[in-house]
Amino acid sequence: MWKQSVTHCGGAGAPVVLGINRTQDASICLMHGSELAWAIQKERLTRHKHHWGRLDDLRNIYRPRLPGLEAPIDILVECYSCDAEFSRVAEYERELAATLALAPGCRRARISHHLSHVYSAFHPSRFEDAAVMIIDGQGSRVADFTETWAGAAGVPGDWCEVASFYRADRQRVACIGKQLWNRDERQPVGLGMFYFLLTQAMFPGEGNEGKVMGLAPHGKAAALRLPPLDVRDGQVTIPARWRELFAERGRFRHGGADDARFADIANLAAAGQRAFEEALLEVARWLQSRTGARNLCFAGGTGLNCSANERLLRETPFRRVFIPPAPSDAGTAIGCALYGLAELGGAPCDFRWTSDYLGPEPVPHQIDAAAQSCGDLLVERIDDPPAMCARMVDLLCEARVVALYQGRSEFGPRALGHRSILGDPRIGAMRDDINAQIKQREWFRPLAPVVLLERAEEFFDVCRPVPFMQYAAPVHERVARRIPAVTHVDCTARLQTVGPDDDPFLRGLLREFEARTGVPVLLNTSFNRREEPIVETPAEAVATFRGTPIHALAMAPYLLRKRDGDGLLRGNVLERP
Repeated sequence: MWKQSVTHCGGAGAPVVLGINRTQDASICLMHGSELAWAIQKERLTRHKHHWGRLDDLRNIYRPRLPGLEAPIDILVECYSCDAEFSRVAEYERELAATLALAPGCRRARISHHLSHVYSAFHPSRFEDAAVMIIDGQGSRVADFTETWAGAAGVPGDWCEVASFYRADRQRVACIGKQLWNRDERQPVGLGMFYFLLTQAMFPGEGNEGKVMGLAPHGKAAALRLPPLDVRDGQVTIPARWRELFAERGRFRHGGADDARFADIANLAAAGQRAFEEALLEVARWLQSRTGARNLCFAGGTGLNCSANERLLRETPFRRVFIPPAPSDAGTAIGCALYGLAELGGAPCDFRWTSDYLGPEPVPHQIDAAAQSCGDLLVERIDDPPAMCARMVDLLCEARVVALYQGRSEFGPRALGHRSILGDPRIGAMRDDINAQIKQREWFRPLAPVVLLERAEEFFDVCRPVPFMQYAAPVHERVARRIPAVTHVDCTARLQTVGPDDDPFLRGLLREFEARTGVPVLLNTSFNRREEPIVETPAEAVATFRGTPIHALAMAPYLLRKRDGDGLLRGNVLERP
């Protein structure tokens, strides 16, 4: 399948493998054989959301701040997209030579964009074989493909991939189809491009697709009488009526909670979300009919659409679906590393994406230093984890908002209890106050529940572990009133389950809250301020805590609290019976 030859990497022991994503949501991953040492997005280091890869990232950002990059690298794999950086490869080569120690006989490759997504989705799954669906805005140009696909013959080299479809097992990955775009902006195609244009109509800038997904349930999908997308044999085209609407600059631009046009904007979000979901289901059914596969792996930026993901499980013939915790471009650094391990190193890939706590380990003295810098705050040292859980639950039951910083950070975009803001889900006003005062974002954005796995079915229509907050499951009507802060307007919730083999501290916290309240659920949202990435270091955690009306920060072994009157949610919320 591959254009480059595949050989074993020299040297004794497990090879040191480095994967680098040079494009949007730039990221880097270090592995020692099948053991993942760490993976992190550039944005966590630079504090610039969705930061693109750029020249000198290795020299100025990664090498000074990440452990292990001084050691000789046995295998190095990079991926680009169709962006302008690909034309600067010679300069990147000089930076690599000046920054990294490449072992003698180091095996190297640059792989095309959708291929890196495939290796980030199938190889870390539990499946022995699967169909693989990659759908994003745009990937590599045909001229830059590093995989064999019969359809590439006779296609202009500057066209680029917008969707790719595969059949994979542990011995082979075979591309069975692609959708290409001729790069004419007057003729956009593909599901990823459709959702991007939909988002831009309402929320310009990068990374706002989640706003559309949260807004959609507030609208009526049929109100604007927009047609479905055209789908045929896995190819998605955008009808003229949609293209005309996207060209009406400003008509649907969101301007705030009091915007008189809010109903129209919500209706557009609802129509677009419905069109996207229906087309995605049709593409998935086509892929299943082509492959006969029982399992599906799905990646690309569209894999972050939680409402659509739930329907993939419920309404297609696939029996099991795996979506990596970082299905967007960030995850391709891990895909690059796994490609290098399997295809260049000739080694088995034993890494499975069972946990998303993949960031570098925090340095203990940095936690001490951050806590000791807080002489104006109330600082307790609590060395016993159950005692820390009890103190946190004391605060949560008083309607306090508590930030939690522990262990390695989450690699994907969801906070899963290591860099989280927590609250009592029983208080409906909690969602509004966190959105307005801490996150400083739109009022219609939902907040997520985290729940004990063994109790999840009592509250949500779910019968499986969902540890990565990737699916919007229905909330049972009989319990929705008990957890209003995490129940969206359409009576769904993007939940995270915590089972016996998952994070022990988070599980202990949920059990303590359940013992006090009878509710095994907490409100959970990411630990960051408006337009900032999730915090990475102890110093950033303290700075964000100080800069927001969060009442307390648990950063073991310390509990930091603001003095009375300095926290969030005073007044009416605290008077809840």
